[in-house]
Amino acid sequence: MSDDRTAPEVYTPDPRRWRALSVCLVAGFMSLLDVSIVNVALPAMQTALRASAAQLSWIVSGYALTFGLVLVASGRLGDDRGRRRMFVTGLALFTLTSAVAGFAPNPEVLVAVRLVQGVAAGLLSPQVVGFIQDLFRGPERGTAFGMFGAVVGISTAVGPLLGGLLLAWAGDADGWRWVFFVNIPIGVAALVAAFRLLPADTAPAGERRPLDLGGSALLGVAVVALMLPLVLAERDPASAPWWLVAVSVVALVAFVAWERRAKRVHGHPLVDFALLRTRSYAVGASLGAVYFAGFTSIFFVLTLYLQNGLGYTPLQTGLTLTAFALGSAVTSALSGRLVARFGQPTIVVGLATVMVGLGVTDLVLAVTAHSPVASTKVVCDRPGDELVEL
Repeated sequence: MSDDRTAPEVYTPDPRRWRALSVCLVAGFMSLLDVSIVNVALPAMQTALRASAAQLSWIVSGYALTFGLVLVASGRLGDDRGRRRMFVTGLALFTLTSAVAGFAPNPEVLVAVRLVQGVAAGLLSPQVVGFIQDLFRGPERGTAFGMFGAVVGISTAVGPLLGGLLLAWAGDADGWRWVFFVNIPIGVAALVAAFRLLPADTAPAGERRPLDLGGSALLGVAVVALMLPLVLAERDPASAPWWLVAVSVVALVAFVAWERRAKRVHGHPLVDFALLRTRSYAVGASLGAVYFAGFTSIFFVLTLYLQNGLGYTPLQTGLTLTAFALGSAVTSALSGRLVARFGQPTIVVGLATVMVGLGVTDLVLAVTAHSPVASTKVVCDRPGDELVEL
């Protein structure tokens, strides 16, 4: 009598998985480093390029904006078009834009290149997570994600410090260019290793899924229309195009309707809103959105305040911010095991600790604000523009 039952799939781990992970972590480190390392160089960029406060905001937020815009679509591209192909494309583009940014002759070029660089980082990052999912199972997967979390924290720690060291070494006039040039040798080495160590792409089983370009376009319009007036308000809140917020709301509603239609028509929407019915996912996504929407901007403001307000050097600023980033790196590596052991209370304790830390930081800054140096005007626009006081 024949047995028609299908034998369970036997998992055979890739012998090169840990070396492949190292390539992914290096690339992830580089793309995340470019957020924190740029912050400490902003005053030098402002002086050397005569950049306005709004342009400084675009140098930072433009990168984050395009990074976030392409994340979802890039993950789908990796699934359908090949994860290694998307990884190598993103890494090559990131390395190239780093070189162009380092040679930028004016703030307009630098802002434009940073937008493209954000796209490259957005192409790259989902593939790192995808490779971890593909290459590891069971406890090894938790270990791999813990290592990735540690890299996130370490890149935050090293960024301000490395930026400060580069500015101290090369000087304020051209030292800011090296915060981009440092990516070039790392990127080239990672590209060579990617071709050697990352698993080759395999053709997806079945018919190729649609990319949902309509959903990607609507989501992009919604995010850009929301971000643009917020960034332009840095220069003059009264003249910012606040009507774009209404455009953002309309585009977001249209995006939700489009995604529901895509779910009915071909079953492969860009975002599956059925995930929001899972309470843990919905709460976690909401907490993450609120946290990162408010918290990451602190480093932009604090970097300018420490250097232009308190007279810190870039190196001193980097050392000041290193304490937070080192703590983040250590706890990121431990968080997976802590959550597995203690569950939701770990998240509550973490958020409460962040709130206490911010409160203490605010008290310290309130004391230092009364010093003569801190009373100076700290963010200067171009000659003839009104000075902005932090």
